[in-house]
Amino acid sequence: MVGELQRSVGNNIRRIRLSRGISQEALGAVVGLHRTYVGGVERGERNITLQTLEGMAELLGVPAMDLLVGTAPATPAPQSSP
Repeated sequence: MVGELQRSVGNNIRRIRLSRGISQEALGAVVGLHRTYVGGVERGERNITLQTLEGMAELLGVPAMDLLVGTAPATPAPQSSP
């Protein structure tokens, strides 16, 4: 059974990941998951631990709570000046 929170978290991860130009493979590598597993998380088919959620949030540059609540804003990540 897929819960609404599971789908919402997955949608938030996908939306923010895409807005940052980060691949599923790169996101998975940081938290120790295969890209196909990350795809399952984004589709709401897989459960993740809070630790994994925190790792993904850190890479995406958003507070972990933003991945849990509603639709987190997908503003581009700040770019460092040369």
